Amino acid sequence: MASAAAPSAWTPFLGATVTSAGVVFRVWAPLAQRVAVALHTPRRQHLPLRQVAEGVWEVQVPACPPGTRYTYWLDDRGPFPDPYSRSQPLGVHGPSEVVDPAAYHWHDQDWPGLEIRGLVLYECHVGTATPAGTCEALIDQLPRLRALGIGALELMPVAAFPGRWNWGYDGVYPFAVSANYGGPLALKRLVDAAHQCGLGVILDVVYNHLGPEGNYLGQFSPYYFSTRYRTPWGPALNFDGPHCAWVRQLVLDNACFWLREYHLDGLRLDAVSYMYDRTQPHILQELVQRARAAVPRPVVLIAETSDNDVRYVLPPAAGGYGFDAVWADDFAWALHRYLTGEGQGRYQDYAGTLAEVARTLRQGFLYEGQWSSYLGRPRGTPARQQPAWQFQYCLQHHDHVGNRPLGERLHHRLDLARYRVASALLLLLPYTPLLFMGQEFVASSPFLYFTDHPPAPRAPRGRCAPARAGSGGHSRGPGTASRSPGRGNLPALQAAAS
Repeated sequence: MASAAAPSAWTPFLGATVTSAGVVFRVWAPLAQRVAVALHTPRRQHLPLRQVAEGVWEVQVPACPPGTRYTYWLDDRGPFPDPYSRSQPLGVHGPSEVVDPAAYHWHDQDWPGLEIRGLVLYECHVGTATPAGTCEALIDQLPRLRALGIGALELMPVAAFPGRWNWGYDGVYPFAVSANYGGPLALKRLVDAAHQCGLGVILDVVYNHLGPEGNYLGQFSPYYFSTRYRTPWGPALNFDGPHCAWVRQLVLDNACFWLREYHLDGLRLDAVSYMYDRTQPHILQELVQRARAAVPRPVVLIAETSDNDVRYVLPPAAGGYGFDAVWADDFAWALHRYLTGEGQGRYQDYAGTLAEVARTLRQGFLYEGQWSSYLGRPRGTPARQQPAWQFQYCLQHHDHVGNRPLGERLHHRLDLARYRVASALLLLLPYTPLLFMGQEFVASSPFLYFTDHPPAPRAPRGRCAPARAGSGGHSRGPGTASRSPGRGNLPALQAAAS
C-alpha cells in the first residue's frame, strides 16, 4: 500500500521550497548588493530577491511548478546554479530544477530502520554496478544481494559531478542526485525497493571539500571555503572561520536532507579528518546529533578515516563524536601484506605476519600511537575497550582497489583457496564487515580510478598509495569506466546458480 504524498515536516531553509502558494527561492549571498532568480521558462522571467536576514535573499514566485529550471544572478554576474539545488538535469554548469520532495509516493512505511550491530555492508558504485549504470537498474540486483546476506548497500557518492562518469568524490551539488544515475526520482525508487526487499541503504557523503569543476559556491560567498585549512583535493569547507554559520548549516541540512527526503538509513562520512573545526561543538558532533534527531527511526553513521582515532565512536559525554562505527583499515592492510608480500606505499607499515594479523584482531586497531613510517608520524589511539561492531573491517574497498595502477582486486593477486579463507575470516569475525562490489563472486573486472573532467592535470583523489609510486595508474575516460564494472562474472554466476 502506497503512503500518501504529504508535505515533509522538515525542509532546508535555503534552496527552492515548494509551498501551496508557489515556490520560495532563498539563497545565501552575503556580499551581493542585488540578487535575482532567472526562470528558464518561455517568459524568461528575471525576478529580484529581497534581503530578509544577514546575507539571505528571498522571493516567493506563484505558479512555478516542479520541473521549472532556474539560475541566480549576483549583481551583474551569472548565471549560477543554486548551491542547494535538488536537481541538475543538464549537468553541473546548467540550470537548477525545482523538485517537489512530497511528490513521490513511498511504500516503506513499515521499514524499521537500521542498527549497526550484525550489519553486513556492500559498497557499490552506481555507475559501474550494472551495464545501464543507474539507480533503477540496480533494483534488479537487490534480491540477489539480500539472498547473499547483505544488510545494507553503501552507495559511493551520488551528488552531481562533472562529466559522464566519476567516482563521486568530485561532487559539487550536495543536494542533487546525479542525472547520470537517473536523478532524484531514481534514487527514491531504489531506496524504496531496497526497503521492500529487506535491505537498508547508506550513502557516502563528502563534506571536506567540493570538486574543482562546476563548483560555484565561491561565487555566492567567499566564506564557504577556509583560508586556514586545505585538503589534498582543494580548499576545506569553512566550519570555524568568519561567517561559518551558513556553511555549517549547509552540511547539517544535507545530512538531514538525505535521511528525510530520501529515506536513507545512514551516512558514511568521507575523510572526516579533513573536516577541520576548532569550535565547540565540533561539526562532526553536531552533525551526528542533528542526523539522529532528523528521523524517528534508528540510523547508521560511519566515519571514514585512517587515523585510528577512538574519539569518532566515543559518545560526546566521553569527549567523542558519537558515530556508530569507524573504518579500521589495519586489518585489510596487514592481511594484504601477509597474503601478497607487497611492501610498498602504505604496506611498508606492516610486517606481513600472522601474528600481526592476530594482534590486529585482538585490538581492533593495530596502530595505537606507534610511529608510522609511511606517514612519518605517530598514528592511532588505543580502542580495545570498544565493542567489535564499532570497527568496520574489509578485505578491500574502492580506494584499496582503484588507487592501484591496474585496479586489481585482492583476488586477482591470490589463488582462490587463500582468497576463500580470507573471505571466511572477514565474515566470521565479530567486526562489522564490508564487501566491495564484485568480490562475492571474484569479479574478473578491475576497478580503476576514472573521471570525466576537462583534460587538465590534476592529482588523483584517492588516499591509499598505489603499488608503485609514479606509475600513472589513475586513468580517466570511457575506456577506464567501462573496464571497471562490479558485475564482472555475474552472468556466469547467475547461470550456474539457476
